[in-house]
Amino acid sequence: MTGAEPQPISSVAPLLAGRPSASQRWSHLCFLHWRVDPAQVAPLLPAGLVPDEFDGSSWVGLIPFVLDRATVWGSPPVPYFGSFVEVNVRLYAVDAAGQRGVVFVSLEASRLAAVIAARALFRIPYRWSRTRLASSAGEFSYTSRRHLNVSDRTDIVVRRTEKPVVDDALADFLTARWALFTTVRGRTVHLRNHHEPWPLFRAELVRLDDTLLAAAGFPGIAARQPDSVLYSPGVTTWFGRAG
Repeated sequence: MTGAEPQPISSVAPLLAGRPSASQRWSHLCFLHWRVDPAQVAPLLPAGLVPDEFDGSSWVGLIPFVLDRATVWGSPPVPYFGSFVEVNVRLYAVDAAGQRGVVFVSLEASRLAAVIAARALFRIPYRWSRTRLASSAGEFSYTSRRHLNVSDRTDIVVRRTEKPVVDDALADFLTARWALFTTVRGRTVHLRNHHEPWPLFRAELVRLDDTLLAAAGFPGIAARQPDSVLYSPGVTTWFGRAG
């Protein structure tokens, strides 16, 4: 596939066009990333996309966090169903117009209604799971078990540091993503988001016992140390319409 050059990466999100369709608060995010061969990524992408690359590699991310204060079309925050721990496996892609975005391979969430809605409306591959977060003394412990297949699971323990991440090109590549790609009615769509620049800190992986990466198509990756580990206390995010 040939197309335009990828758009420049910026830690500052472009403004959304029109009224936001939804908003969410994302808190206590841990970004675990591994280098992978672009040839592993390409078959997992929606039609019309190619792997985005940094330093000659594509990247796969395992990202746990807390999602809450979810709103839709300016509604008050949705109680209960709009608050849960999420764990996603994600990739990075570029379309023919040079637009960059995230592609989710899987997303674990504990609210069945949210899982059903995301799958039905946007074909985002949420899985109903038992997800939890416990924190103590700067360590964050995330767990997830799928209800219909308990062998698909993860246990992640990350320790944050007080070392801020500033002017880091790789960190921007992995986190400054202002859209996601998904497939709706057979068409690849680009769904924009906007939030303030990420407050990022260096972090350390204390423990990882994971099968989600293998289930997503990357066997063996969880057995090696990530190539990047970052932590963010969080941001509030607004979403535009699919285009």
